[in-house]
Amino acid sequence: MDVVSLIPQFGGFLYTLLSFVVALSVIVAVHEYGHYIIGRWSGIHAEVFSLGFGPVLWSRLDQHGTRWQVALLPFGGFVKFLGDANAASGKDEDAMAEAETDPALLRRTMHGAPLWARSATVAAGPVFNFVFSALIFAGVFMVQGEPRDPLTIGELVPLPGVVNELHEGDEILSIAGLDAPSILDSTNWNIFRSEIPSEQPLDYAIRRDGVEMTVSGPNLAPPFVRSVAPRSAASDIELMPGDVITAVDGEPVVAFAQLKQIVESAAGKVLLLDVWRDGQTIELALAPRRIDEPQPDGSFATKWRIGIAGGLVFQPATTTVGPVDALSAGAVQVWMVVDTSLSGLKHMITGAISTCNLSGPLGIAETSGAMASQGVQSFIWFIAVLSAAVGLLNLFPIPALDGGHLMFYAYEAVVRKPPSDMAMRVLMTLGIAAILTLMVFALGNDIFC
Repeated sequence: MDVVSLIPQFGGFLYTLLSFVVALSVIVAVHEYGHYIIGRWSGIHAEVFSLGFGPVLWSRLDQHGTRWQVALLPFGGFVKFLGDANAASGKDEDAMAEAETDPALLRRTMHGAPLWARSATVAAGPVFNFVFSALIFAGVFMVQGEPRDPLTIGELVPLPGVVNELHEGDEILSIAGLDAPSILDSTNWNIFRSEIPSEQPLDYAIRRDGVEMTVSGPNLAPPFVRSVAPRSAASDIELMPGDVITAVDGEPVVAFAQLKQIVESAAGKVLLLDVWRDGQTIELALAPRRIDEPQPDGSFATKWRIGIAGGLVFQPATTTVGPVDALSAGAVQVWMVVDTSLSGLKHMITGAISTCNLSGPLGIAETSGAMASQGVQSFIWFIAVLSAAVGLLNLFPIPALDGGHLMFYAYEAVVRKPPSDMAMRVLMTLGIAAILTLMVFALGNDIFC
């Protein structure tokens, strides 16, 4: 075996692993800090805040008596509150026995704190994940800005062998005789894009330095690869952002809509792509895959896809987005993640879409590496999406998850007493078994789907 040939693969594995560890550590730190800080503010003492499990690599004791530590296995973390032991028993019996004789000490334990304090502390983990996601989304929106209205050309995308008389700063008035609507009006803008003919060159009516004129330019949405979906057919053959697909099976393509139609018509048949990359044309072969795509009405539609997203022939010039608008858009984005996740889960349970849509740790790790390879902004966006998904998962009413604890607290609020220790042990054990079963199933999806 040629050991040298394995070095790039090994390097790719390390890059994927490092990306996964960074993403997971950030999300876990935010989640556990939510538990910790709200618990502290509620009068519950945290004995340990740990990133990772297993042997401790580093630790320090802060002024509040909490030991902060980093452990060897960086695949999770926890906060140990006074009186906690493990998920199965739920209590540290020695600590609780001592606390029973000291009301002040009992109040500082999780189990001796008022119901409101325990509920707030448990709910804080998922809430912090949601808030963290919204803040990241808002930050990205502020950095990106929003397209200037009327649509104004920013940086032009390089394309092979195309007449392009468009200049940076040109304002688009119409394309191929179709009046351009406001780009901020998503409904009319999408209709406008769909009506543009799949040909080139096209006539662009523009305003340049206050003067209206008509110039020639490429299709508004060429077969340009803006991003590549992780674990897709395009990813497998290493299509890259910036690539331009110039032909499929020898037939020229000039518009992304034209490429999309060819992919859907192929119905899984292998396609031979001519790809322009850095001034050279290469040939790549791939077979479209069936993908369950979320629809605006919350349903899913199964389509043939190769796993790329396109874009305009130029980057639109942008204007600054204010903090309030960015936060509002960030909150909407979090809701979209939650809504799509719940809809996908519902459709998987009913059998409307494949359970292969559920990814496990290997799939998430692979996606982490793929998004990190596409740039810092893509990786940060992925962390925000994953953080919202983790927050949602933890709210599921499964014992051992935060949602399970909140379910017990709701029972306690109604019945005026907590479930018995025996019932807690049984339910916790069942909850852990359910989580492990789900993890094994998702891991199987990563390997076999």
